[in-house]
Amino acid sequence: MARRTGLIDSAVESLRSRISSGQWPVGTRIPPEPALVELLGVGRNTVREAVQSLVHAGLLERRQGSGTYVLSTSELAVTMGRQIADARQRDVVSVRRALEMEAARLAARARTATDASELLAKRDARARAYEGGDLDTMVATDLELHRSIVRAAGNPVLRSLYDNLIEAIGDNIRFNFVTDAHAADAHDSLVEAIVAGDPERAAAETSSYLSGLLEDA
Repeated sequence: MARRTGLIDSAVESLRSRISSGQWPVGTRIPPEPALVELLGVGRNTVREAVQSLVHAGLLERRQGSGTYVLSTSELAVTMGRQIADARQRDVVSVRRALEMEAARLAARARTATDASELLAKRDARARAYEGGDLDTMVATDLELHRSIVRAAGNPVLRSLYDNLIEAIGDNIRFNFVTDAHAADAHDSLVEAIVAGDPERAAAETSSYLSGLLEDA
């Protein structure tokens, strides 16, 4: 029995690692059961129990006739998402301002040439999405730009906090697109400040943008 439990725990950790690392991104379907058996080197029953464990934890979701999909990257993100599901948009923006101002300041100091190129590419992708007018793509590209700034900050604790709030932040970005008029170049000055290595300007641009949303909330 101890050996059986150990195999399940090992399989769970292997699956969780692939999810948390981004190898299996949120929204994607994980490999089917036969592929998981081969990948993990365990039996079908062990795979089923490991997958079910992560379904209960909220990381995976079974969809009848379609497969099993990634819902979240961590149990903490699921827990926090449940706790703030009914939070006011104003409260979410306040937390975003605190995290994103520091992220922008740190990113301007720590960004590498690779980070700068990525931010410029994300900025352009956001602008194209805005001009295309598809709401889902607008939200996704805007959120990815903010995540890139947080990654460029180089602070793993800040990144973890942000990633665990990502669902609420994404919902807030969607809310802002629906209720407010964001220009295609809304974040251009922020990106330019980070690329230029100007931390105070980067923080000020973030504060200005999010403070404006607070005034409208």
